Amino acid sequence: MHSVAILVLDGVVPFDMAAPMQVFDFTRLPDGRRPYRVRLCADRPEVAADGGFALRVDRGPEALADADTVIVPGRAPGSPPPSPAVLSALRQAAEAGTRIASVCVGAFVLAEAGLLDGLRATTHWVAAEEFARAYPRVEVEPDVLYVDNGRILTSAGAAAALDMCLHMIRRDFGSAVAANAARMSVMPLEREGGQAQFIVHEHPPVPRGSDLEPLLGWIEDNVAHEVTLAAMAARAGMSERTFSRRFREQTGTTPLQWLLRARVRRAQYLLENSDHTVERIAQQAGFGSPTAFRERFRKVVGTTPYAYRRSFRGGRGPAVPADARAAGSDGQRQSALAVRLG
Repeated sequence: MHSVAILVLDGVVPFDMAAPMQVFDFTRLPDGRRPYRVRLCADRPEVAADGGFALRVDRGPEALADADTVIVPGRAPGSPPPSPAVLSALRQAAEAGTRIASVCVGAFVLAEAGLLDGLRATTHWVAAEEFARAYPRVEVEPDVLYVDNGRILTSAGAAAALDMCLHMIRRDFGSAVAANAARMSVMPLEREGGQAQFIVHEHPPVPRGSDLEPLLGWIEDNVAHEVTLAAMAARAGMSERTFSRRFREQTGTTPLQWLLRARVRRAQYLLENSDHTVERIAQQAGFGSPTAFRERFRKVVGTTPYAYRRSFRGGRGPAVPADARAAGSDGQRQSALAVRLG
């Protein structure tokens, strides 16, 4: 059997730990045999989990040496740093060729052990900037669900751990076994898009009392209309050159990028809260055409408008057929890839 060791440390997030436990435990070979044996290990007999309870664990870090795969779940903010024994055990496992993966902010532990230096990696989008600052030798990709470097893998939030684990199962035993594990977990084998569709895209902060505040409110109110640089500059009472420089100084971005982000946010709201067709939403959000809208939306959000609507309608049921027809190729790609959200 393939041995999976889940390394639980103080502050472990229960969902991050349970997701890989369950998906590997659900896995069966065509003849019904279990291909994985899952065990917990820790650097102390009792581990305080996030949520106010404790876990009794009878295997120490030395168990990593006998594992084929090691998984490090995320931990709650403020958790103590990993012990030297844990970091050493992870390094030794990596040197021995063991597959090592992290869930959510468990990537911080792998990075602290030096296992991600020079590699691509991801973590929960909320922690991505902090991760990049703390470990500049890691190439952080905040928009993806997981990153596979061969022997080292990282995943985003706990739901993305399911994506990563199904990917590993497919690598180990093929697509048929992975697809059955996905069905047992009540999720599709692959998701369209990445973390980008879940990220709350806030505007860059503007200093309180900034002379641009009234203009930014006006932009928000007029995203459906043609808004040019000249119009914005005139409303601010500046030349275009001065306005562009002042805007970047106060917001960290350009007027055009601010406007496009506002339009995408308006489109997200309409996709979540209306039955309007994609064509109409493109118009209401100020995009020149449905094609331009779809291209910009996919670039920013990481998925199609139609797939986003199906994921985030807040229990209002499926989009109306007219919208599916309007989505055109969006709808075709959606059904072809069995898009899911977690």
